[in-house]
Amino acid sequence: MATNIPAGLKYSKSDEWVRVEGNDLVIGITDFAQDALGDIVYLDLPKVGAQLAPGASFGVIESVKASSDLFAPVGGEVMAINTDLESNQEPINKDPYGAGWLIRIRPNGDEEELLDAAAYAAYCDERAH
Repeated sequence: MATNIPAGLKYSKSDEWVRVEGNDLVIGITDFAQDALGDIVYLDLPKVGAQLAPGASFGVIESVKASSDLFAPVGGEVMAINTDLESNQEPINKDPYGAGWLIRIRPNGDEEELLDAAAYAAYCDERAH
């Protein structure tokens, strides 16, 4: 399986990616996760202002195949959610690292162990076989 794993992002073992943008972190699901889920049909995200703990569920994503919890790779306050995805989840399938981003948080310093692109690619390969 040819999974897109951009360098420069950090990754969690629960298949979320993290991108630093100024003082905030943008979080979404990886290409590996969206490929495993298939076509996304429903998304439940937290409210702006919600406090997230690292490793805690922050929402649910559903596809035609399965439903999966979303897990916060870092702790912090939700500063924004991608409201474009409320009525159309297609960007998650087409562009999970761009238009398909899920939430923006202001981190509080608590984080899960995050992987770089090479380590995440190796982790995906392990699970694919």
